[in-house]
Amino acid sequence: MDKNKIIIFDTTLRDGEQSPGASMNTEEKIQIALQLERLGVDVMEAGFAAASAGDFDAINQIAKQAENIRVASLARAIERDIKAAGDSIAPARNRRIHTFIATSPIHMEFKLKMKPDEVVARAVDAIKYARTFVEDVEFSCEDAGRSDISFLKEICAAAVEAGATTLNLPDTVGFMLPSEIYAMIKEMSDFIGDRAIISAHNHNDLGLATANTLECIKAGARQVECTVNGLGERAGNAALEEIVMALRTRADALAPLHTDIVAKEIYATSRLVAGITGIEPQPNKAIVGKNAFAHESGIHQDGVLKNARTYEIISAEEIGAAKNNLVLGKHSGRHAFRDKLIELGFDLAEDELNAAFIKFKDLCDKKKEVFDDDIRALIGAQIAKIPEVYTIETLTTASSTLGHTTAAITIKKDGEPISEAALGHGTVDAIFKVIDRASGNVGELKDYKVSAVSKGKDALAKVDVKVAYGDKTVIGHGLDVDTMTASAKAYIGALNSYLHMLSTQN
Repeated sequence: MDKNKIIIFDTTLRDGEQSPGASMNTEEKIQIALQLERLGVDVMEAGFAAASAGDFDAINQIAKQAENIRVASLARAIERDIKAAGDSIAPARNRRIHTFIATSPIHMEFKLKMKPDEVVARAVDAIKYARTFVEDVEFSCEDAGRSDISFLKEICAAAVEAGATTLNLPDTVGFMLPSEIYAMIKEMSDFIGDRAIISAHNHNDLGLATANTLECIKAGARQVECTVNGLGERAGNAALEEIVMALRTRADALAPLHTDIVAKEIYATSRLVAGITGIEPQPNKAIVGKNAFAHESGIHQDGVLKNARTYEIISAEEIGAAKNNLVLGKHSGRHAFRDKLIELGFDLAEDELNAAFIKFKDLCDKKKEVFDDDIRALIGAQIAKIPEVYTIETLTTASSTLGHTTAAITIKKDGEPISEAALGHGTVDAIFKVIDRASGNVGELKDYKVSAVSKGKDALAKVDVKVAYGDKTVIGHGLDVDTMTASAKAYIGALNSYLHMLSTQN
């Protein structure tokens, strides 16, 4: 084993999905999983198998399609959780069960209502049971950052004796300062030695997740748990791209520590995750934000033109973000289109390619210039599509100076057209109301976001909506050069997701 290699454990599909509004369907999760493998991630936490039948199925489908990446499922230290995890990852070539129990005094007393010796016994039993499914078992001390160090040593020693190969010491609530987490990881790393790999999992509640993770690495952690774009509960997790590029860029201080991440896949992975979840990194987000390589100051611009390294410590080329090239046009053929998809990391089946090519040609008729990001968005929507119960045939809107807007729509269900009209307070409200009326399903809009996929006046608009139908909340995405049409597609997409959810639960 290379003791200088940092194992990248990506939990975008599990902890990242717990970001409010970031739920993904199985097809979308598979798409991200395959990209994570191209990125060079070592371990992928594909989900929490016991959470739902949908989670189990997604993990199982990923396990069947994964090649070399290690596929993990999270499980509480409960027998039914562990069995679900073991069964879900069974088809994978490389498998891991990740089981956990809380170890901080506040969690043991108020959440678990268990004594410390009971927690140790539960952990040992869980690890031993997990070993009946896999050889690779990771054990996590939930809220390790607020746990007593002597108890961490006791339970981790028992975990290793029971068969755990990786010990995760998460700062679950993002509470620790860099100096504090360094001291904890150093003491635990010295105590465990070569008996197991020490892992770090840091949350970003105080904006310290990446800094804390680097301190953990310096203190002896050889696995880091992170997410693409820093997604995760509350303020998120340590961002994969920040950790990886910090190790690369500051090799002068951190060498020979390294990862096996393919840096040129970072931007494509970030865009895919943002497109599917509908959660865009903030513009000034390190590494992958849209302003990460932008220079507005005249002094900065002058320096960059003379030598990019004057103000850029990382080049856009390093992460695969350098080109926003005009890629193809309306006269491009199918072969050129396929080659471009391969260049962008997409490997489509013949029927998927045919459908994507038709949509590409439609886009070329509407848009003067087509860029890489347009293609990424188009194909992402194509691959991740859920079954379409409803499709839009026609949509027209008309506004008046009185503040009301009329929307008229024809949608199809099972090939049969349904036409309706409705009044709304503004165009978007009218569109959503007429879809409700035509479909007979009334949704409550929870969130609405519009963004431009690329550049130019004819930029492809991307609309993301979050809609509640009763007690179920779903996400829909829409793409079109016309923002209102994109809005309608997003709302119809949310409706289709809701109906697909109902059908899989029956």
